[in-house]
Amino acid sequence: MRPKMGINTEFLPPPLIFFLTGIPGLKAAQVWFSIPFCLLYAIAVSGNSLILMVVFYEQSLHEPMYYFLSMLSVIDLSLSLFTLSTTLGVLWFEAREINLNACIAQMFFLHGFTFMESGVLLAMAFDRFVAICDPLRCTTILTNAKIAQIGLILLIRNVAVMLPVVLFVKKLSFCSSLILSHSYCYHVDLIQLLCTDNRINSILGLFALFSTTGFDCPSILISYILIVRSVLSIASSEERQKAFNTCISHISAVAIFCIPLISLSLVHRYGHSASPFVHTIMVNVFLLIPPVLNPIIYSVKTKQIRKAIIKMLIQKQGQF
Repeated sequence: MRPKMGINTEFLPPPLIFFLTGIPGLKAAQVWFSIPFCLLYAIAVSGNSLILMVVFYEQSLHEPMYYFLSMLSVIDLSLSLFTLSTTLGVLWFEAREINLNACIAQMFFLHGFTFMESGVLLAMAFDRFVAICDPLRCTTILTNAKIAQIGLILLIRNVAVMLPVVLFVKKLSFCSSLILSHSYCYHVDLIQLLCTDNRINSILGLFALFSTTGFDCPSILISYILIVRSVLSIASSEERQKAFNTCISHISAVAIFCIPLISLSLVHRYGHSASPFVHTIMVNVFLLIPPVLNPIIYSVKTKQIRKAIIKMLIQKQGQF
């Protein structure tokens, strides 16, 4: 009988394992640091889940603004869940090991959802522009089909810019030191461990950044310049105040997304002398603050959301 042919696993290279890092220099206190991290994750998950439930069940919120808010909540919820497992695993159980495929998958979703968040914020800015500058045509311009198309375009855009980045990373060779600087896989962090020239991967990463967030943030600024010009042309001061009030929640969401992003970019570019602790805190602020604050801001500043939450809570209490 002919012997069965099989794969000789003896010559297969061992799987590439990276080591995540918790709080640099404070290993003994990591369990205590996990308490505020866990609290922030709980607020982010529960807050965004509540927004989704309210928009889904409340018929009066089935409008373009709240559909985009639902997209934002889905993204924030996904960002929280994709970083939660590795972060708490490192802080609680010292579970630092992660293989290359899992690391690349986490990097793809982490950056992809971040880029998608900037796209949704741009769509929300367009919604505010139409609602203020051309309110009579708002429902005809932003139909449910158009909103679904916008969501699909944002998804396709992010897959298109992130796929070359992750596929190129997978083909590169890494040095013997495989210790990452954070408790999750971050592209800038990962390419610093390459043994080969990382210029091409850096260019791909910069292209992904500038073709998404680099386009979205200036476009949001232009939208608000046009909105301000339109609002200032309104004769009634009361109507001007009302128009500006409809934008406060969105402006706040843009600020808590862009300010940490710019600060993180400056720290990575110019903060080489800063301690690893500063870098770790900045990355965690960038990833955690928007998912935590967005549902709070929209619940407090948007009267329709606030009323819908109170109504839902009263109905729940009535059932008991």
